[in-house]
Amino acid sequence: MKERIAFVDYIRVVACLLVMVVHASENFYVHHDDVSLVVNESNRLWVSFYDGALGRISVPLFIIVSAFLLVPMRQGMTMSQFYRRRFLRILPPFILFLVLYALLPVAWDGSTWTQALHDLKMVPFNFPAWGGHLWFMYPLISLYLIIPVVSPWLERASAKDERIFLGIFLVSTLIPWLRRFVSPELWGECFWNQFSALWYCSGYLGYLVLAHYIRVHIDWSRSKRLRVGTVCFLIGAAFTAWSFWMKGDPGVMMKTPLLEWSWEFCTPNVVLATFGAFLLFTCIDKAPAWINGLAKLTFGMYLMHIFFLYHISQWLIGGDVASPLLPVWLVIPVIAVLTYICCAVTTKLLSLLPGSKYIVGC
Repeated sequence: MKERIAFVDYIRVVACLLVMVVHASENFYVHHDDVSLVVNESNRLWVSFYDGALGRISVPLFIIVSAFLLVPMRQGMTMSQFYRRRFLRILPPFILFLVLYALLPVAWDGSTWTQALHDLKMVPFNFPAWGGHLWFMYPLISLYLIIPVVSPWLERASAKDERIFLGIFLVSTLIPWLRRFVSPELWGECFWNQFSALWYCSGYLGYLVLAHYIRVHIDWSRSKRLRVGTVCFLIGAAFTAWSFWMKGDPGVMMKTPLLEWSWEFCTPNVVLATFGAFLLFTCIDKAPAWINGLAKLTFGMYLMHIFFLYHISQWLIGGDVASPLLPVWLVIPVIAVLTYICCAVTTKLLSLLPGSKYIVGC
């Protein structure tokens, strides 16, 4: 049995909760499709804090954890062995929940049979309307596909080599801002070419290399990791929160990408906050048994959480995002925590079934 890494289990437990905080917060600004409306100053402030300052690091933390554990590949492992091991773990539960999110919403009039059948036909190509959070699985699959390709380079790359790549990656994190404020097409992009000059050095691959660099080349003392981690997290989180607060004028309806202009996961502020948070987690040396156990459930919890979060949100918001049943500063974490508990209990019960690894990945 592989020895568990305490801080990695803590990251999984906390990052999973933060995913639910993000989706609880969305109730208070997502209006429909790609149009959003912040109805009052309270919603503006608390969405900025919970979704921006805290929640944005959730996805990058999951990616860094995966890369931290898997890169480079174990000596002697072939590409086909790696693919078989990783994809047999994530693809069966993923496909199952793609089907469930296509069909189950019909049961509470959240969808029609026409929409459900359409979503079902699209399962081989993309996530269904109710399974928007499953977008994360596609970049995760992409990283698994590329790990055997980059592992040989990482095994022999020097710290300087990796810093050069990470420098290029950090430049690429400016692309979302440049597209929004300078030009929608950059460095060779046009309607017949989507692959820009930095395409192959951008995106979540940067987090993969960052994870390896931290594990192999950063040997700072605990006190230095605490200092640097705190500063990096606070600066990145503060900017992320401010960017939403600055743009989200109450009562003004706008395109969601304009409101979330600095919330993409590969922007400088999110990378900085994620790096800082990861350093802080590495200062944890021990984890109680219940954290270890909960960490094993987080994949299944992530897959199913929208089913619970939707109904809990409906109950606590009561149809009025301006005046929910609890104050906004409280209702967002309450929705997230109740969802978390429901998912943890359900995933644990499902994990007791034969073949549960094909249902919830554990």
